[in-house]
Parts: sequence; structure tokens; C-alpha cells
Amino acid sequence: MNARFQGGSAPRSPSYYSATIHEESDYPALQGTVEVDVAIIGGGFTGVASAVELAERGLKVAIVEQNKIGWGASGRNGGQVTGSLSGDEAMRKQMRNTLGTAVDDFIWWLRWRGHDIIEQRVAKYGIACDLKHGHLHAAMKPAHMAELRSSYEEAQRRGMGEQVTLLDAAAVREHLATGLYHGALKNTRNLHLHPLNLCLGEARAAASLGAQIFEHTEVLDIVHGDRPAIITPQGRINARQVLLAGDVYHKLEQNQLSGKIFPAMGGIVTTRPLGELAKLLNPQDLAVYDCRFVLDYYRLTADGRLLFGGGANYSGRDSRDIAAELRPCIERTFPQLKGVEIDYQWSCAMGIVVNRIPQLGKLSDNVWYCQGYSGHGVASSHIMGQIMAEAITGTLARFDTFAACKHVRVPLGSKLGNPLLAAGMWYYQLLEKLR
Repeated sequence: MNARFQGGSAPRSPSYYSATIHEESDYPALQGTVEVDVAIIGGGFTGVASAVELAERGLKVAIVEQNKIGWGASGRNGGQVTGSLSGDEAMRKQMRNTLGTAVDDFIWWLRWRGHDIIEQRVAKYGIACDLKHGHLHAAMKPAHMAELRSSYEEAQRRGMGEQVTLLDAAAVREHLATGLYHGALKNTRNLHLHPLNLCLGEARAAASLGAQIFEHTEVLDIVHGDRPAIITPQGRINARQVLLAGDVYHKLEQNQLSGKIFPAMGGIVTTRPLGELAKLLNPQDLAVYDCRFVLDYYRLTADGRLLFGGGANYSGRDSRDIAAELRPCIERTFPQLKGVEIDYQWSCAMGIVVNRIPQLGKLSDNVWYCQGYSGHGVASSHIMGQIMAEAITGTLARFDTFAACKHVRVPLGSKLGNPLLAAGMWYYQLLEKLR
């Protein structure tokens, strides 16, 4: 291994989240040698959630972050915690060999376990992150209603009862001041929140349990062997186990990981505070996304702005003007906001896996990796943090279920992978137009 953590130390993105941090992180850079049980590379949700899980189990943990805690996708995403899995059908097909008839129950557990972890952790550690309940999965065309009806029926079979409600077009208009949708599935178990404040709060929780956290610390090398280590410019962490949790933001261990995960760039904006208009547009303060393959998603912030994202760019290249790209989508959804001021705009790199199944594995006997949530990272990263902590402490059943899944490895890495993803996106968008 000789590749470095990608990008160099950098300031936070100029986002609404960065502007509304409750308590900014201020952890030192690594100096000298540290001895721990588990060294974690990456200070996003996967790394921080794993650290909390491991520290709660009594292990000595260190996190190394190239930039700041929550610097990447964990601190830039749409802030929605929903029971959606983009790779559920691929999981069902591949995991059936391992789980047999229990595969459906396992996938259902995956849909909701992240909600429980987040809610319990927020309560336990007193994390202020604007946590709220309520979500609409909205139909952009009549054909989408079959998907929503199927989801509703499964939720009823699984005992969710009044937590889910199938809405027709008229009922949607009672929840949102828009005529865009033909119906929706309302889910009050789903959550939305300020992801950066959640990630920072979980890092403080890990630190309170004894975890050591190092920011602005580039990883130069991972040493494999009986006693693995992380090498940084001014220090070294010796550990019993190493967890690589940098998702798509790193270029480490490319001899084994190249061509398995690819960046898709998503853009997000927030408007000026809308005052009373916010309550008229979204009186129940619900998070929303639609049924399309490349979807729009939005919600209100704690201070009454519309936070709106969409239009994932599968080429891996950033947009030059996110606000200009998303304004027509905002005004189509809410004509009342025509010409509204955009106060913040930023991008978010999502780690996309070809079959959409999160990638869990081992690079050597005691060096692990976990990555690839394909746009569903807030909930999934917390589930995977728990699974990785279980595996590192000797309970391998759930880890093995994921590790046994086969993944496509695209030659030439992102040079070929991103054009293939872009072509796939075009194909699915074409299919949607024909439905």
C-alpha cells in the first residue's frame, strides 16, 4: 500500500451545515506514537459510529481524519434517515445462499436498524442535531403508485400500522403546497436531521468514552502484519486492528479496492429563511424525496429554510453552478418560491457501488474496510458501524453475510467506472420516461 488519503487537508464546504455547527471540532494532529486496540481511518459516520460502538465495548480506539470530523459526505448530505435500500434486490439474490429463507427478515432489519441506533445515541449522549420524524416518498407519475402501494402493504404486514399511510394526490396537497405529485407514502418512523451536528456529537461521545481523535492528519501508509500500524507525516498508530472507513474520499489500498466504488456528485442548496411561508409550504415539517432513479429531495431546516438537493452527477465531476441547476427544480415543486434567494450551495460526493450493496471486507488478517452506501449513508453507516464493531470483537455472522457478496470490479477504476455509471443513469432515466 503506497497511496495516500485523497485531497489534502482542506476547510469545510461552505454549506448551511458548516454555518450552523453547534460546537466545532478542534482535535489535534497526530504527533508521535500511539498504541490502541483499533485504529480507524476516516472521521465520517462510518468511522465515528464504529468508534462509539467499539469504545462502548471497552476497546481503546483512535480515529485519524485527513481534514475535519464530518468533512466529507457525512457532513454534507440531505439529512434524511429513511428505510430505503437501493441494493435490496441485489442483496436478496446474493444473500439467499447465506441466509436462506431468513433473507427477507434480514433486509427488513437493515431498513430500520439505523433509525434505532441514531435515536438511541442522540438520547444517550444528548446530541443536538434537529432530529425530527416524518417523511413522504412521492410519486412523480401514476406508474410510481404501484411501488408505493407495495411498500405500504409490506409495512402493514410487518406491523408498522399507523406509522405508514398511503396518500392520494389530494391528500398530498394537504401536506405540501404543491400539485406536483400523484400520491405519496407517508412514514412517521423515518427521520430527518442536521447530519454534521450528529457526526460531531457522536465524535464527542466517542471521545468521552476514551477514544483519541486526530484531525488534519494525512495517512501515508498502512503497515500490515501481526501488529498493523498507520503511518502519518508526524506520527504512527500501532494497533491490533485497523479499519479503513474513508468511503469514496480516499485512494488507499488501491491494489485491492480500485474499481469497486465510484464518486457521484450531488448538489444541495438552501434558500433564505422563509418565515411563515415555510409553514404554508410544508406544514407538518416533513422530509420528501420522489420515486425517480435520479431524484429530488428536500426538507425544512430548523430556521425555516428550504434545503433542496438532487440531480446526482454520475460522471464524478462537480457542478459549476449548483444553484442554477437546482432552481428550476425548486420552482417546479413550489412555484411560490420563484426567484427566491439561495444563501448556500455545496456538493456532496456519494460512494456508488455498481450493485448498490455496501462493501465490507478484509484487506489482510487484521485490516478491515467498510464503504459504499450509494446515497443511503446516514442510516446505513450506523448499521455498518455496529456490524464492523461486532466483527472486530469476534462476532462475524453479519459481517460475513456482506463479505460473501460478489462485487463488480471495473478495470481502470473511475476512468472507466464513472462513464459506465453515467451511461447506466441515462438508461434508467430513459426507462422512467417510457413508464
